[in-house]
Amino acid sequence: MGSHEGIAGQFSPEPQCKDCAAALDSGGRQAVSFLLFDSLTVPLVGCEAHLELFRAICELTADSSAKLLSHVPAGGILCPGCQRAPSGSGMPVVFFEAGAVGVLGCSKHAEDVLNRFEFGLELRQQLGADV
Repeated sequence: MGSHEGIAGQFSPEPQCKDCAAALDSGGRQAVSFLLFDSLTVPLVGCEAHLELFRAICELTADSSAKLLSHVPAGGILCPGCQRAPSGSGMPVVFFEAGAVGVLGCSKHAEDVLNRFEFGLELRQQLGADV
């Protein structure tokens, strides 16, 4: 997976949000949500507020609206790698706005989501948007 030090370098190395920290400590076993946008369905871990902010930032780079579900989406997760990812060890984590979100997708889809998030942050900054 590529480096996203540009994202993590801007923010605290550990989440200050206690709910995000608890969700990440669980390794995704307790609080998995699903981000759906364009053709991606990727499992995420974090607190409700930071997951929503992550979704909104990713939506800035989506062709259509991005949705966040707290249950497995209808039809499940089509990517076999993303289906197995929550049971794997380690996950890429992005730290932002005093919180953090872990991406439990396969390496390709996690990379796609992180790239879109990073681009969304840049776009939000350029637009001066308050997402």
